[in-house]
Amino acid sequence: MPDHHQVMTGGVPDPLADPALSAWLDARGWSLLPFQRECIRAYLAGASGLVHSATGTGKTLAAWLGPLLEARQEAPATAPRARVLWITPLRALANDLVTNLNATAAALGLAWTVEQRTGDTGAGVRARQRRQLPSALVTTPESLSLLLSYPDTLRQLTNVRAVVVDEWHELLGNKRGVLLELSLARLRALAPHLRLWGLSATLGNLDDALEALLGANRSGRVIAGDLDRTVDITTLIPRDIERFPWGGHIGLKQLDAVAGVIDGAASTLVFCNTRFQAEAWYDALLRHRIDWVDRIALHHGSLDRGMRNRVEDLLREGRLKCVVATSSLDLGVDFSPVEQVVQVGGPKGIARLLQRAGRSGHAPGRVSRIHCAPSHALEMLEYAAARRGVHGGRIEPRAALRGCLDVLCQHVVTRVLGEPATPEELEAEIRDTRAYCDLGHAPFTWAIDFLTRGGPALQAYPEYRRLERTADGRLQVAAVQIARRHRMAIGTITSDASVAVQWLHGGRIGHVEESFVSRLAPGDRFMFAGRVLELVKVRDMTAYVRRGRSTRRAIPRWAGGRLPLSSELAAGVLELLEAFAAGARDEPELVALAPLLEVQQRWSALPAREVLLVERIESREGHHLFLYPFAGRLVHEGLAALLAWRIGQSQPATFTTTVNDYGFELLTATPLDVSAASLRNLFTPENLTEDVLACINASEMARRKFREIARIAGLVFQGFPGSGKSTRQIQASSGLIHDVIARHDGDNRLLAQARSEVLEQELEQSRLRAVMEHSGSQRFELTTPARLTPLAFPLWADRISSRLSTERWQDRVARMLGTLERAAG
Repeated sequence: MPDHHQVMTGGVPDPLADPALSAWLDARGWSLLPFQRECIRAYLAGASGLVHSATGTGKTLAAWLGPLLEARQEAPATAPRARVLWITPLRALANDLVTNLNATAAALGLAWTVEQRTGDTGAGVRARQRRQLPSALVTTPESLSLLLSYPDTLRQLTNVRAVVVDEWHELLGNKRGVLLELSLARLRALAPHLRLWGLSATLGNLDDALEALLGANRSGRVIAGDLDRTVDITTLIPRDIERFPWGGHIGLKQLDAVAGVIDGAASTLVFCNTRFQAEAWYDALLRHRIDWVDRIALHHGSLDRGMRNRVEDLLREGRLKCVVATSSLDLGVDFSPVEQVVQVGGPKGIARLLQRAGRSGHAPGRVSRIHCAPSHALEMLEYAAARRGVHGGRIEPRAALRGCLDVLCQHVVTRVLGEPATPEELEAEIRDTRAYCDLGHAPFTWAIDFLTRGGPALQAYPEYRRLERTADGRLQVAAVQIARRHRMAIGTITSDASVAVQWLHGGRIGHVEESFVSRLAPGDRFMFAGRVLELVKVRDMTAYVRRGRSTRRAIPRWAGGRLPLSSELAAGVLELLEAFAAGARDEPELVALAPLLEVQQRWSALPAREVLLVERIESREGHHLFLYPFAGRLVHEGLAALLAWRIGQSQPATFTTTVNDYGFELLTATPLDVSAASLRNLFTPENLTEDVLACINASEMARRKFREIARIAGLVFQGFPGSGKSTRQIQASSGLIHDVIARHDGDNRLLAQARSEVLEQELEQSRLRAVMEHSGSQRFELTTPARLTPLAFPLWADRISSRLSTERWQDRVARMLGTLERAAG
């Protein structure tokens, strides 16, 4: 028998028969999966591509073994420099990655060094890495962009042979992904033979994702791994189903059921959709099972990094029975001891639920299990639809952003910091990306002019003239101070300014939004990091606290916690409602919801994919119009405002609007003259943009959006470490710049970008247009129920809860609920 080195493939030694690799795999009882073999061979053949496989099936190993086996064929005893860059979207993933990548390299007898470089890396290590990069560097999009701004680093990056982008789907649809696309274009220019590989678990548009990764007009491989991995999705069906459910809950009625599920496994992740909900559930579980006090933990993005690291270590070691978490644990960290996952509240997307389910059974061949706990009855439809979507392979696409001028401005400054370049060189390099391949010459020229002159509004201020031309026509950064400030501001993550939370005599606990702390007075108590804290004082953007007594206390609420229902999941919900109307009871959730849906049918009708249900109800409050497009909260906000404005053009009236993921309410004091035909006319997509801008406060929304754009584009500096500006200072700076530009430079393209982003991101205009175009083929079913229906009641309850009243709104909702239940029989 030949030894491993003698195994041949077409006359060439087979790298997969490497003896060190075989010994390492045999010692673990592993064997390479077909997709892993395909990926390794493709890499060694010089190809780039995208690996799409379920979470926990071995994508990391598939991407890492190619560069390692290539090195084994060359000079395994030496330690090459800057051979592989591994990009991760989360700093939290870097520690695990470095450990695992180092272990595999060492097992194959390679003298490689694998290190990480993130915002948490110490200054001394960062300085050393600039002088001499390791063999492989695990880093984030922001840290990679920063590396490209240093001339001494650029010379080393010409040696890079491979870039691996982990969790590519998490970067694809946002500006971090755009920034990475630009950085990858720069790397391709530095190292023309570079191979790029993306790793993703939940994507519905693989070809688009591949093009965004590799650059415009470049070919690559899409390698599908184990996409049929068993995912067990079950719903914790409540004992008592509300026939008239309503939102505003955080699901604690399911506390007993969730605690029972946790009790039945060695380790469980409990996912909540918001940090507020996670804090409340952690507190409730501790009170419910005090014997878990040293075996349950909390994890979300506002907690101190050290606290999160300790939780992750304990979870990895199998020493925690339960961790209550948010999306901070959605991605990539390998917690093999986790046996199951609990999702509290609606998933809002099929990919989101699948991603979270994959946190359990995190190994090839194991089953991923997720138990879903509804916070109200209608969320059970989302679970059933998501399960059908997972089993049918209907995963949401992630649309890559195009032409973001704020990111372009930032990158151009970064690019010329590393190496001065002519505008022509810059334009050619930038056009090598999917994000900017269609960008016209005029927008690019405008960006260069804006960076060199500051535009008509800002040209008098030297700090906005960031670039200057050298004698040979190249662009370079105009001053050392500008370079320093720019490097400190690299990145596209924007959020409300936060206040650090720190013990009065001790270390940091985490951070909360400034808007929450501003409502507290010394002595007020609040819950954070699973503790009751008492505010002592606020100094220099730090809230100093001591332990508080466990009495009534507030829980911080963070912005951005309400995700809209995805189009794919919404379609799945409507499909289930159609099936129920046709007599199907093949899902346990439909059986449980039968009393609710039967009342909806009896009093009104059920929505369907080709039927737009409209309910007209009269009450003491006035005249209600309820519509159920099932298009998600953001679309409904824009659609409600648009219909109210269009109706008001012919029937002057004052409207109150309320929205949720399933529909919206229009309330007026006077009756509305509407019919199915007139409603169809109101849903016309003609003049959509003009009418949307006319019916909402678009100028103020664009002004708020401009704050983010101004920060990314480098117009607003958030301050040096230890002297961060408050939210009010940043808002004042960006607001002033916005007003000056709007007054003296009205054609500024960043203003236009702000308006465009409001329409697409705040109102989902493309989805809104699709809903209105689809309505052209739908049947409008107009019903006149005598009372609120199960679908209308949640909208009514949401509106009541937001009103100021001398009586507690909960009492009003409870009385209405009793009335409706008696009427339903």
